[in-house]
Amino acid sequence: MASDKAQNISTGSYNPKSSGVITWHDAIPFFLNGSDTPRAYLERCLTTIDAREPTVRAFVSTDVEVARKAADKATTRYKKNQPLSVVDGMPFVVKDLYEVKGMPTELGSPAMRGYGGDKDCAHARALREGGAAILAKSVTTEFGSIDAGPTRNPFDITRTPGGSSSGTSAAIGAGMVPAGSGSQVRGSILRPASYCSNYALKPSFGALNRLGGHSMSPSQSVLGVQGGSLEDVWNTAFYISSTAGGDPGHPGLYGQHTLGTAKKPARLVRLDSLGWDGTDDETKAKFDVFLESLSDDGVEIISRKDDPDIEGLEIMLRTIPDFLRDLFCWEMQWPGKTQRDKGEMYISEGVLDRIAHGETMTIEDYRRCLDMRQALRDSFETVRGKGDAFILLSAQGPAPLASTGIGNPIYGDVTSCLGSPGYNLPLLENRGMPMGIQIMGFPHEDFVLGHIGKWLSERSLG
Repeated sequence: MASDKAQNISTGSYNPKSSGVITWHDAIPFFLNGSDTPRAYLERCLTTIDAREPTVRAFVSTDVEVARKAADKATTRYKKNQPLSVVDGMPFVVKDLYEVKGMPTELGSPAMRGYGGDKDCAHARALREGGAAILAKSVTTEFGSIDAGPTRNPFDITRTPGGSSSGTSAAIGAGMVPAGSGSQVRGSILRPASYCSNYALKPSFGALNRLGGHSMSPSQSVLGVQGGSLEDVWNTAFYISSTAGGDPGHPGLYGQHTLGTAKKPARLVRLDSLGWDGTDDETKAKFDVFLESLSDDGVEIISRKDDPDIEGLEIMLRTIPDFLRDLFCWEMQWPGKTQRDKGEMYISEGVLDRIAHGETMTIEDYRRCLDMRQALRDSFETVRGKGDAFILLSAQGPAPLASTGIGNPIYGDVTSCLGSPGYNLPLLENRGMPMGIQIMGFPHEDFVLGHIGKWLSERSLG
């Protein structure tokens, strides 16, 4: 069944109410009553993978037998009504910037071919302890940067899935798995989720443990979760955080194991200055119509036109391009040089250019970047209490052609630079392709924000 649904959506006639993605949380009651099993669920995933992976190309490597063993153990536990956790038996894929025992970690680069495979990163270990069936490593762009990998958009294989969490996003969009991990420095969770009809949480900075991962920009990179439902995204993220914690020195996610009741927001703050100029007219119109429908449902929408503090924040958001490239290049030059030492023939021109730019900078230049980012965060504080959440796009339009690159991450820059949580909600269609809505909150409001996301999803999709 999953395979048939996934094949039907590759024509470009996308419908967010029947996208073909699969979910996990709502299968658990059937595992408990014996009408389904985690092993049977996994086998359906494998059938879909057999049908779609040759064209979608979401995976670097797989470990099917290990996943089957995990699913069998979970099946036994469900029969006894003793599941280990909300992720017990769940097929899961890990972005190939993170280490997984039994599979190499190649970072999307020939320079790392065959590296590792002897240990699990923190979130993979936590998931295994909860019984999850880790099935594959998913494709990333080179070092989580700009050079595209082989993966294609599951809704139209002429288009990109986005990046850098390319494989995870495409695998979920293709109905291959219910959930997987991604990471974001700029827009690497939110943008591909928008392109591939995923729910996604880019959490507050430091909320999920990154140990065992390889980041080119550690002061902004976050580990996140993508999935076929908001519930799966939150349940998985919270499980990881409650088991492995956040990054060292960070408190992890606040909240509860499940989202519970949806919450209608009274007021949402619209943000659209950063990225709006490069957004096509049809995408702008779709966003405007969506916000108008929310207003018709009694949700107050305010923007820069209504409040001078919001206007001040929008002005500050436009400073992000002034410092973000420099900040990223300074931080990435140090791990980048290590890879360059193996031979420049292994590194793309785009990455070499970023390393070279970092080498032209001084520590004073880097401090200037940090100061500008802090000024932006200070400006953000001036709008606290103006609304229940912020609403903006996740991408500048539907997925572009693969030949043009992986798309502009600019709408993800907002949450990344602020260290704030952001969800992609796959609620809209645009020219026969998925289009996501982004909601954002203040740091550590991930759980509260999830309730608003649940209301928006139920309202839009039923």
